[in-house]
Amino acid sequence: MPDIKKYIRDIPDFPKKGIIFKDITPLLKDPAAFSEVIDIFYQRYKDKNIDYIAGIEARGFIVGSALALKLNKGFIPIRKKGKLPYKTVSADYDLEYGIDTIQMHCDALEKGNRVLLVDDLIATGGTLEAAAKMIGQQNADLVEIALIIELEFLKGKDRLTDFPVFSLIKY
Repeated sequence: MPDIKKYIRDIPDFPKKGIIFKDITPLLKDPAAFSEVIDIFYQRYKDKNIDYIAGIEARGFIVGSALALKLNKGFIPIRKKGKLPYKTVSADYDLEYGIDTIQMHCDALEKGNRVLLVDDLIATGGTLEAAAKMIGQQNADLVEIALIIELEFLKGKDRLTDFPVFSLIKY
């Protein structure tokens, strides 16, 4: 495995004081490093009979769509409420001070579709948990959740015990 961590930049106090944001922009900027990450995911999932890659706004779009192209699979965007133009299904998740909602098109998945859910990072796991449940509500099968980064100290994976999770690097 390449040293992916050297392409992850720490941004202190973003989006608020006390948080160290893990920025994958340097990874995306380097074509060889980004290609290696996509290749690692490709090797892991090429024989898993996946029908679709679902990616969570916004960095999950970048990683997920690149992987979908390499796997020759369709891409399903999962976005914040009100951002998709067609009829949607929704799932709520808790924030520190309230609730937020993610959505996908109501016709994005069919019963039995095998889906790989992709995002850049798992922190507390709320968004991924909501996305996984929404995929299940469409009677699709979630093959795995694929991430570049896992922030283990936030224990987000504990919320996803019903779903297999794979992360490239851990902090």
